[in-house]
Amino acid sequence: MAKDANFTLVQLRYFLAAAELGSMTAAAQRINVSQSAVSTAVHHLERELGVQLLIRRHAKGLALTAAGERFLHELRGFLTHADELAESARSLGAELVGELSVGCFQTLAPFYLPRLLREFGERQPAVRVEVVEGDIPGVQDSLRTGVCELALLYEMDLDPDIECEVLAMSPPYALVPEGHRLADRDRARLADLADEPMILLDLPASRDYFRSVAAKAGVEPRISHRTRSYETVRALVAAGYGWSLLNQRPAHDRTYDGSTVVALPLTDTLPALPVVLAKLRGVRLTGRAQAFAAACREALRA
Repeated sequence: MAKDANFTLVQLRYFLAAAELGSMTAAAQRINVSQSAVSTAVHHLERELGVQLLIRRHAKGLALTAAGERFLHELRGFLTHADELAESARSLGAELVGELSVGCFQTLAPFYLPRLLREFGERQPAVRVEVVEGDIPGVQDSLRTGVCELALLYEMDLDPDIECEVLAMSPPYALVPEGHRLADRDRARLADLADEPMILLDLPASRDYFRSVAAKAGVEPRISHRTRSYETVRALVAAGYGWSLLNQRPAHDRTYDGSTVVALPLTDTLPALPVVLAKLRGVRLTGRAQAFAAACREALRA
């Protein structure tokens, strides 16, 4: 009969620091203990588990073994819930408390986060929300490494280990400058713009999505400018450098420099982008994250 492993939360936290920083010395400095305390804790953990978790490389720091990688993945979720259990015990019958880290695709953030943070803050004033913005691959990595518990994303090129729930659909539209020959129309076809230069929102996943949208309409875009900035796309369109495709629409049609753009719904049968709430598959959300997810569902589905 196998004996039960005997280790402490402190030892697990020491291992986590060593694994994340790749150094016993750096881990000791972060936790403010001696290097020998970290080394002893990791050695004890490996002995109790009967498996090597870290490879000690002379003058090159630490590297995770395959077993260490798997253990680290499970450990982050375990420690998060250990913290939540302690908080729950301290605040039985009280409101949620603590910190919550949420990821958000950078072009969605200005449209959704202000309202979400305000409404969630009114319901859970003792939870401090930290937002991590980035592109699709970057936000997925933040979920994977435990930097974020939840993320608001488009369902574009999400990896199999990312689980998502659709909250809203965002159809594409064409953007043209004020005074454009199509600007007075109620809607347009992409074929009407095929011979004109296009401004591309050049973010990972986004660029492929917009190209696929154009292809479904039988259009091969002639890209004249690329930018990773949503507002730069709008500014270049307003200045007459071309048209563009976008999904989120601001409440007004002015650009930063005071110029005007015109948004045209499309008559083409084109795929809308799902706006999703994402998390790492198999990870159980903390109470704080569950409450934020509920706020997202209510706000976006409304």
